[in-house]
Amino acid sequence: MGLFKDLLKGVAGDLMSKVQQAANAAMSGTTSSSQPHSGGRGSFVAPAADAPVRSAAESTAYFAGILASRFPQYSVQRNVPVTDLAGFASDSFQLYKTRPTQAYKAEWGEPYSFVLSEGGVPKGIVMLGSGHSHDANVKYLISRMYAKKLGLPYINFYTQMPNEEEYVVGRIRKFMGGF
Repeated sequence: MGLFKDLLKGVAGDLMSKVQQAANAAMSGTTSSSQPHSGGRGSFVAPAADAPVRSAAESTAYFAGILASRFPQYSVQRNVPVTDLAGFASDSFQLYKTRPTQAYKAEWGEPYSFVLSEGGVPKGIVMLGSGHSHDANVKYLISRMYAKKLGLPYINFYTQMPNEEEYVVGRIRKFMGGF
């Protein structure tokens, strides 16, 4: 029992030391580690202290600039209602396990932030949202489901993240087939 108590005391002491170091670093404005935080669906690396924080309008303008300059082969439409692509459809599909045949209407979906088209034909959707829960919101789920039904890549970005240009371009290329 004494060995276990000593071992536990050492682990708790190390933990308290690390917590104190992190608190001191936070108060001084520095970080003590750049290690990713593992949790949930994968690894999350906290944004750098100097990462830009953009408003919704600034995020939209930022992404519009990237799409225009890095994807000139596509025409880009902003804030496109789901009904513009899917029509006024009313379908049954499973968004939630507790409602396997719930009917959903296209007009209930969140408008697509950007639709990338080639020759007038939609080729992909870029969706912006804030907060990690936006992609579980029923409006976004409906939009995603109709994109899937239309066979369109649906690329989701969290606006509170840094979304550096190369990251954005890389994800869009990956979803759009790596052109």
